[in-house]
Amino acid sequence: MLVSGSGTILEAILEAGIDVTLVASDRVCRARDVAHDAGVETALVDRADFGGFAKSFDREAYSKTLASVLEGHDVELIAMAGFGTILTPSFHEAFPGRVLNTHPSLLPDFKGWHAVADALHARVKETGCTVHIATEALDDGPILAQRKVAVNDDDTESTLHERIKIVERSLYPMVLARVMASLDEGLEPESVAGTMGEG
Repeated sequence: MLVSGSGTILEAILEAGIDVTLVASDRVCRARDVAHDAGVETALVDRADFGGFAKSFDREAYSKTLASVLEGHDVELIAMAGFGTILTPSFHEAFPGRVLNTHPSLLPDFKGWHAVADALHARVKETGCTVHIATEALDDGPILAQRKVAVNDDDTESTLHERIKIVERSLYPMVLARVMASLDEGLEPESVAGTMGEG
């Protein structure tokens, strides 16, 4: 799993009994503590060593280094959970079709870092979350499952995002379990698309 933040999705995945081999992060964060407490190995590939958040950030070198770390652990499937670094095509080429992501909108609507705020500004009646296969294009790639979340008239970005996270913490482990089962059967992750229902 690739993490950058509080680790609530990681907690949900571990509580669901998903076998996590390695938790890798791009910065020091609470998710690393969650992994440590669960006895899961961690790896820190710190952005700071590649230019941090400055314009000089060497994204390509970072992506290749992270891919090398994961390859060293014989990783078969990668799940991003709030991972805050956009990776270059070389990373996705190392794990073609094997990188999953969860996003707080009903893709293809509201891509990017401000999906929840964008949904509120657009005054939509519903939004939700999407689990998809990550590609080099931000918040793109085949959709595996989605769940809808109603937008209330009095919602703030914080209240709406929290309700989306509750749904994510249920949906993502279910999709991961289904994808892992498909890999055991010799199928690709994309084979689970359309099998999860809308909920």
